[in-house]
Amino acid sequence: MSFNYDQYIRGGKLPHIWCPGCTYGIVFKSLLRAVDTLKIPKDDIALVSGIGCASRLPGYIDWNTLHTTHGRALPFATGLKMARPDKKVMVVSGDGDATAIGGNHFIHACRRNIDITVIVLNNFIYGMTGGQHSPTTPIGHFATTMPYGNVDPNFNIPDLAKGAGASWVGRGTAYHVPALDKLIIEAMNHKGLSVLEIINACPTTHGRRNKFKSPTDMLLWMKDTALPITAFDKLPPEKTAGKFPTGVLFKKEAPEFCETYFALAERLKKQKEKGA
Repeated sequence: MSFNYDQYIRGGKLPHIWCPGCTYGIVFKSLLRAVDTLKIPKDDIALVSGIGCASRLPGYIDWNTLHTTHGRALPFATGLKMARPDKKVMVVSGDGDATAIGGNHFIHACRRNIDITVIVLNNFIYGMTGGQHSPTTPIGHFATTMPYGNVDPNFNIPDLAKGAGASWVGRGTAYHVPALDKLIIEAMNHKGLSVLEIINACPTTHGRRNKFKSPTDMLLWMKDTALPITAFDKLPPEKTAGKFPTGVLFKKEAPEFCETYFALAERLKKQKEKGA
């Protein structure tokens, strides 16, 4: 039996605005399947976004959704989680939205380890706003702001998240769909700040400038370049050059921010009552 996506899609919002060949639609469907597997009621989940191609995703989903300003999805999501800690709060963000204008908020959300799932859709470019290079654009790749090839060193988003304090970090691709479904489920099940980077294809503003002849070529690049972390770790450096690991890259148990905050508030309340 085919999956019923209609049960989660907001009426009157389709067709979507993504370009032909964009892989955000693949991630969109993977997210819906993951939530369906977890049996989370629509009223108990909130999806927050900022600005950019990825930010349009919440507009198509019939959940509690919040479309915020550029780079500010995580502060809004933090406030939402603090106000309603009983809700499952998620953020969907692009590589520029999350790690450029939103970079400061990203590292502090990781530092606090608040129970939010952050999905970073990394297509290595500012797709919606004109094809400018982003903090993840590979060195040598072309963009409107790097017409002779990018010279800026790029962020490794999982390493950044781990270093900032996130307690769950993973990476998937839009090509490896069954594995992606499982990663989203595991990220959502984790208690604490979970960051899942998803490698995506932007054939319009990234692929055309960088010798990808078609969207299929970009998907095949993911297929050939991604390695499961279990295989990646067993190979010598010369065998992993130019490749990247996928799967659960880091996981630890750590105090969750809402629980710590409200425990402090309760302790202070009791102290005040005793002193009254």
